[in-house]
Amino acid sequence: MRIIGGKYKSYIIPTSKKIKARPTTDMAKEALFNILENKIDFNQIYVLDLFCGTGNISYEFASRGVKEITAVDHQINALQFIQKQSFHWGMNINTKKKNALSFLEITDDKYDVIFADPPYDFKRIDEIHDIIFNRKLLRDHGLFVLEHAKNKNFTNSFNFMEQRTYSSVNFSFFGA
Repeated sequence: MRIIGGKYKSYIIPTSKKIKARPTTDMAKEALFNILENKIDFNQIYVLDLFCGTGNISYEFASRGVKEITAVDHQINALQFIQKQSFHWGMNINTKKKNALSFLEITDDKYDVIFADPPYDFKRIDEIHDIIFNRKLLRDHGLFVLEHAKNKNFTNSFNFMEQRTYSSVNFSFFGA
């Protein structure tokens, strides 16, 4: 894994066998950030990265100059790994050890971009979307991106914008 663009472009993200994660592939990540670059201005936004795992997506946002990133995962090993990498590279990533759905239920913060990459077999995937929009966790013109398996279809969901597929990786985009 590597950082695709921005200040830290080409930095190699080390791997850790202690973290249970399925990082977004470099090909899919590059496509995602090409889309995002045409939709948002990275400089002054607040990002929430749910099910952050290795921090792969958080590093990409940080590399592009995002103002603040909150990375949420229930694995302490994942969060310690992200803290170590972000300190080493001088990135502004805040970590929270919490179940992603529980975090969504209690946070009072609003975000410009929320990215969620739950396990592909996550049984409560529909609840992520519902909580975000019911609790109005996106700022005006905010964007929610959900990475999911190809057997899931969100085209009839509230505020659905589009779906993109890159091999086995699917991104559904929702607007506030």
